Parts: sequence; C-alpha cells; structure tokens
Amino acid sequence: SKLTNLGHLEMTWRSRVHFHPLLVRILHKSRLRYYGKPEKKMDMPYQAYFEVADGSGMMSMVLWNSLCPEWYHSMKVGTVLLLAKYAIKTSYPFKTHPTPGDSQMKRFATIEISLNVRDPPTEISIIPEEMVKPEWGLPEVKYRFITRSELDDLPHNHSCDVIGLVTFVGRAERARKREHSEDFWLYRWAHAIDGTSDQPFILELFATSQPDVFERLHPMTYLVCTQMRVIQGLTENPSRTVYLTTSNESQIFITGWHKGQPYTKDAKVKNFIQWMKSQSEADQIKKAVIGGYYPFPRPPDSFLKY
Repeated sequence: SKLTNLGHLEMTWRSRVHFHPLLVRILHKSRLRYYGKPEKKMDMPYQAYFEVADGSGMMSMVLWNSLCPEWYHSMKVGTVLLLAKYAIKTSYPFKTHPTPGDSQMKRFATIEISLNVRDPPTEISIIPEEMVKPEWGLPEVKYRFITRSELDDLPHNHSCDVIGLVTFVGRAERARKREHSEDFWLYRWAHAIDGTSDQPFILELFATSQPDVFERLHPMTYLVCTQMRVIQGLTENPSRTVYLTTSNESQIFITGWHKGQPYTKDAKVKNFIQWMKSQSEADQIKKAVIGGYYPFPRPPDSFLKY
C-alpha cells in the first residue's frame, strides 16, 4: 500500500483527516502509566509512550487505554510496526524525552502519533525481523554503553546504558512519590561490575513495567540497564557518590532475557562477555551479597562531619 513517512506527516498533518500507513521501528519505550482516578469511570486508564523512527526521523507514539494490555509487551525496542488508521495530535509538552543513541537523528517534537481503540480504531501489525527489508530505510537501534572506568568523568544527568555482572542486590524499598501521598515508588539498590574498575556500578533500580525482571534480579546474573541517568556528587566526597538511576524510558534485562535484543551487537557488550569468559565463577560467588539495608549515599563516619 502507499506509505507515508514521519517527516511528510509533520508537514501535512493539519490539512488531512486520514493518513497513509506508516512503517516505523521502536527505538525507545516508556514505563506503563496508570492514570485512573476514583471519580472517573474508565475501564482501562493506561498509557505508554514510545519513540518510533523511520528514514526521515523520530517521533513520539502514544498507546492508549485497552490497547496497552493488548500490545505493550509485544512492542519491544527494535520491533518494526505497520500502523494504519492512527490519529495525529499536538505533543504533550511535559513528557520526558529519552536521549537518542544516534545524536544526528532528526526529532519531530511538535506532534505525536496517537493509537486508540476507536476514533479512529488503529490497525497495528508487527513485522517479523526476518521480513524487514533494507530498502525500507528503517534506522537500527543504537545505544550509549559506558564502562565503569568512564563513569566518574560523566556529567550529572548524563544518559547512558550499562552492562555488568550483578554482585549485590538489596531488598525492595519504598519511597513516597510526594509528601503525604498514598502512592509509593518501589526500588532496590544493586551493584554490578564490568572489569574496567575496582569500583562497581551503583544502580538505583525503580520497578519499571517489567515486574518479572525486577523480582528475579540476583547476584551472578548479566544485567543490562538502558537509558540510565548519572547522579553526581551529592556530598563533599563526590568519588563516593556517583550512581545511576532509572529514567521513565529505562529497560532492564537479566540472564534469560538477552536473546535477540538489539544491544547484543554492541562492541562494549561483546567486550564484557569476553571479560566474563576469563573470570572464575566460584571467585565471584564468594563476593556476592543479597538483601539487607543499604544506606546510600552513606552518612559521614562521625557526628562532627554530619
């Protein structure tokens, strides 16, 4: 059928009601958001953002309501979609934006693709990777992997991806979303090593929309975290307080979930796998720790410094 592209949509969307089908690849995926309120009677008040791209650039796509339980888990980073009967809306100004792996990619930020059950009823098709043709010109998923030796030099709030061997997993903890609020964030601390430094990555992992991975995080698993944010120097001794925290678009993968993921082709991921082959599993197991309370950033060692 006749296709359009994202660049053409941005130029012509005001003058049309119906749009030609789109062929796009998912580059980023947000956590699933529940926006239900007791006074509003909605069956499935869910929403999820994706960043999708074709040869012309990248645009946000929003999956609404009952389409979320139906499609959210099938729409992975790297998945190619054929979309028909979608709507175009002006962008929501306050949403978070992931940092693209390809800094040269054009971003269309004024509009977003809206996928709904009705008005109009969107038609979504997933194209299997083996059927994707090079002439479609769809961009590959690119990452920004860093090693532990590079972390200390990165600025606050820098976005990056990491891979490491888990050596510590803390218990799940809760923090209030807002003061006096009944809603909580669930998170846990983890350490991961990659052989490039004596120090581990310190990771603050909030429960994303992957409860199966969050609950099964344990020492000796290969952990990949994407779209993490660097938190630098919260105390006077900055070298002790660099850590990484999840963002709205973070994805977490552990051993058993890596097969077929786009990052398996990345050079730094391959280097880490080579390093792991040279390690003794028994030695690493001796250093592994699980559970317990993990105060971080650590308080000073005396009341005077406090």
